[in-house]
Amino acid sequence: MKRIGVLTSGGDAPGMNAAIRAVVRKGIFHNLEVFGIYQGYTGLINGHIEKLELGSVGDIVHRGGTILRSARCPEFKTPEGQQKGVEQLRKHGIDGLVVIGGDGSYRGAKALTELGFPCIGVPGTIDNDIPGTEFTIGFDTALNTVIDAIDKIRDTASSHERTFIIEVMGRDAGDLALWAGLAGGAETIVIPEEPFNMDEIIERLKNGQKRDKKHSIIVVAEGVMSGTEFAKLIQKECDIEVRVSVLGHIQRGGSPTATDRVLASRLGARAVELLIEGKGGRAVGIEKNQLVDYDIIEALGRKHQLDLNMYKLSKELSI
Repeated sequence: MKRIGVLTSGGDAPGMNAAIRAVVRKGIFHNLEVFGIYQGYTGLINGHIEKLELGSVGDIVHRGGTILRSARCPEFKTPEGQQKGVEQLRKHGIDGLVVIGGDGSYRGAKALTELGFPCIGVPGTIDNDIPGTEFTIGFDTALNTVIDAIDKIRDTASSHERTFIIEVMGRDAGDLALWAGLAGGAETIVIPEEPFNMDEIIERLKNGQKRDKKHSIIVVAEGVMSGTEFAKLIQKECDIEVRVSVLGHIQRGGSPTATDRVLASRLGARAVELLIEGKGGRAVGIEKNQLVDYDIIEALGRKHQLDLNMYKLSKELSI
């Protein structure tokens, strides 16, 4: 192993830059040449590849987004696109690749692995939906962004005695909604993993009114339905004034928290160690604050498990 590459793919997540920095500096520490691949798998196919030095990753540990940028790449889903990617890696003499991203990024790494090219996956997504790791890079920062928004919205909700629906990201996973709702004291949390009972939600809102509750906060994961659609369901059933806040892409941006910076640094460095050890087709993660690695193909066959005990607790505390 003399040359390694690193790319970021899919949706950006705070802490990706810290992971890139760790890969580059860990690689150089072990006398490897490290190449950055810009614009994800699109850049790989097009050969947008440059050698990175120590200074290339200076002053980025605190920055959100990704200096390598990201792009969707339908072409890489085809055998022809994957073969082009392998050819570019070999053209640049790259022996192994670190892929930072979510589920779709891992599928690309899986394809390269099956073509005989060693790849290591590093989980970078605010959704926290990658099997094999308790936390993904970017989740903690996005969570704190959502909680900050909930705290601010509650001030207005209380002042005007209204119910606010806050729509957060999470197409297939409700971790962000669940953690933010529990930490933010939401009365109702709606997630993809569990069916919701509208009668129960309406009853909770009415009970709040009876005891002179000044406001209510409902957190809805986008994977269930839009906040606007959910508001219509509530207003169809009862005469409650509802406002909707869609947090959108604000959840992806911002300087990463200390937790995400440390997690990204540890995972990025471990990915390089695995390549040096001659291992490929693996993904890194964290469990009980210990670094782990596992088969990337096997991981994609598993489903992320949300902590339903936390969901139960949120309902018990919102009576």
